[in-house]
Amino acid sequence: MDPRVPALQSRSAVTAIGSYVPQRRLTNEELSALVDTNDEWIVRRTGIRERRIAADDEYTSDLAIAAVRDLLRRYPTATDDIDGVLVATTTPDNPFPSVASRVQAAFGFKAALAFDLNAACAGFVSALQTANGLILSGMYRKILVIGAETLSKITDYTDRSTCILFGDGAGAVLVELAEQGRMLASHAVTDGGGGIHVYASGLSREWNGQHLAGDGRIVQNGREVYKWALSTVPDGVRSLLNDAGLAAESLDWLVPHSANLRMIEAICERLGLPYERALTSAAEYGNTSAASIPLALDLAVRDGRLAAGQTVALYGFGSGLTQAGLLLRWGV
Repeated sequence: MDPRVPALQSRSAVTAIGSYVPQRRLTNEELSALVDTNDEWIVRRTGIRERRIAADDEYTSDLAIAAVRDLLRRYPTATDDIDGVLVATTTPDNPFPSVASRVQAAFGFKAALAFDLNAACAGFVSALQTANGLILSGMYRKILVIGAETLSKITDYTDRSTCILFGDGAGAVLVELAEQGRMLASHAVTDGGGGIHVYASGLSREWNGQHLAGDGRIVQNGREVYKWALSTVPDGVRSLLNDAGLAAESLDWLVPHSANLRMIEAICERLGLPYERALTSAAEYGNTSAASIPLALDLAVRDGRLAAGQTVALYGFGSGLTQAGLLLRWGV
């Protein structure tokens, strides 16, 4: 480890997980009736086969609450003394109140800090980093960390470059105080000047020579985002591993943001890591931004690939342009 880099202090462990996706499936074949595309083209370019779409009356808080219900069903004792709720999302029901406060109200947690965090596709990992810091402060002991999105509500279904990508879903984990912390290393970096390459349009001034005003829909320069991810994410993962004194081959699993499976294949190749050791959720659910990493984790928990004691690198990257990585010993 570089002696200039302080070791991550951790007294936290992930001890429970749950997830939820809406019932409605939007397949590649259905999209081909909306825009000029087809299943073969989408799978070849992205690896995505379908995505889940929230109902008209189903919002991000509904998905987050359902994911927490799933967690509590599978781990019944997890409700004891929860004192924090963090929700990573770019698609809250309203600007305020927060999605986190709606989750708190749904379960009646008595004394819970509750707030939303917006770091786009790096949001879930950023929220885990935040939860670890809150627990390390000694002020909190058990925090729900949720990644939840209803991106279909801000997707332009006339834009072939974006509508094939995005879907809806939510994943939740419980982070709690542990005698021996299982978070081994942390990494974060942002290049705000690249924010013009992927954003939700809205009430906005000009930024870096580009006018970002619009109707709130997702706008993305996929080529530039792809180039940025391939040129920076592998080095970010290496930095994360180096801080913990580990090599890529010692990882049990890499869990990158499931933006595009072809991109993840290229990242794995540059890391010298077999693609089979990447956990993803894009083929089943599309790009779900802050929800993609917890959804990938829970898919692997449910089918038995991910087990307690394994070493896992979570790495989120996307709009901002922001990256956040966390190396941990899986505790569920």
